[in-house]
Amino acid sequence: MTDPIILTAIFDDATQARLEALRQAHFPPERNMIPAHCTLFHALPGAEAAAVAARVAGAVIADDAAVIGPARFTGRGVALAVEAPGLSALRAALAREWAPWLTAQDRQGWRPHVTVQNKVAPEVARALHAALLAEWAPQPARVAGLRLWWYRGGPWEALSA
Repeated sequence: MTDPIILTAIFDDATQARLEALRQAHFPPERNMIPAHCTLFHALPGAEAAAVAARVAGAVIADDAAVIGPARFTGRGVALAVEAPGLSALRAALAREWAPWLTAQDRQGWRPHVTVQNKVAPEVARALHAALLAEWAPQPARVAGLRLWWYRGGPWEALSA
């Protein structure tokens, strides 16, 4: 069986640096193996890697504008919401094209976000959530690109940059 593929979006350098700083500060270090990102698909079929990579290489985000925030409490972590109409439109088009390949998780409604903390005690997550609601006003950003990753049962391995 071939490992699944994950498709993520990254943001302009300044936004990426701010998100990465939050992730470095609040994500459990033993779990923080990849840069800050917004996941579009969690498990595309690895057997279709060539087709997926070709489609992603040709993908165009018609409008790269985004807004990052506000913070969302996730129970055992915190994420920042991502509002990006162009990215959402591309994701919807890919979901239609790849419908036969999608897992239940990738077929459900998409709520774009960047996870800055995960798998911590709920009280730790609540404290960060409260702090980010007070400190992080929604900020304009730009979607800078898409990345493909192999999921290797833990660490992700870059399939594309």
